Amino acid sequence: MQKEKRKQSKDEENDSSSRKRRKADLTAMIEPDSSRSRPQVAYDVFLSFRGEDTRKTFTDHLHTALVQAGIHTFQDDDELPRGEEISDHLLKAIRESKISTVVFSKGYASSRWCLNELVEILKCRKRKTGQIALPIFYDIDPSDVRKQTGSFAEAFVKHEERSKEKVKEWRETLEEAGNLSGWNLKDMANGHEAKFIQEIIKDVLTKLDPKYLHVPKHLVGIDPLAHNIFHFLSTATDDVRIVGIHGMPGIGKTTIAKVVFNQLCYDCGYGFEGSSFLLNVKESESKDMVLLQ
Repeated sequence: MQKEKRKQSKDEENDSSSRKRRKADLTAMIEPDSSRSRPQVAYDVFLSFRGEDTRKTFTDHLHTALVQAGIHTFQDDDELPRGEEISDHLLKAIRESKISTVVFSKGYASSRWCLNELVEILKCRKRKTGQIALPIFYDIDPSDVRKQTGSFAEAFVKHEERSKEKVKEWRETLEEAGNLSGWNLKDMANGHEAKFIQEIIKDVLTKLDPKYLHVPKHLVGIDPLAHNIFHFLSTATDDVRIVGIHGMPGIGKTTIAKVVFNQLCYDCGYGFEGSSFLLNVKESESKDMVLLQ
């Protein structure tokens, strides 16, 4: 009986010590720095696309899905500062992205701008810095990209007249891109765009193996609020905790949640078996409860 009591007392001491260690870990984070929630790479994904073809349709839907999945995505129409030279910023964005996703459409090859982007994307891929080029064949066959046939052939008739010195490089780049492993709408999800985009998101997430959710730079007033949440969580207990963050729209509730999620799941060193961050729950639930689940 005495041995059992000593064993029980020792177990209780171990549990108490474990709780104190967890409290110390969280207390050490009481002064959270939201900047730690940012990866060093500027962007997870760079989107290359022909605006006239897909900006307001497929690419817009893809961009929205990427952002909702917590993937920091560069799209030229909403990322570039006004009044500055676009080419320099595009080159910088491509070089500082983990993945360059190229949406090939029928009009892609007609844009010299797109072709020059593609040249830089494949140059980055060859530099062995871990960058990935992911082609998406939206409404065009990969063979048309490789061989410059169909609408691509028509585009190159004009290029031969106006940009003859660049044609050879563009053709070689398209041939290389057309041979890369990617996604073809005609072959996937029976042409169903929404399902097609879901599969692309899964693939991108797998390639990124993301941990940190993206948090914008130069946040104001977020750290003190995150401090309050960590203070609450630092209370030593094994109970399940539910924390509610409420307030007016636009005050930074989601950003605070991301900061706390990043630091609790990844900076504390607990090594959780699983963690999830669900964005736009109300909107997702109204559209597709199965997808939300």
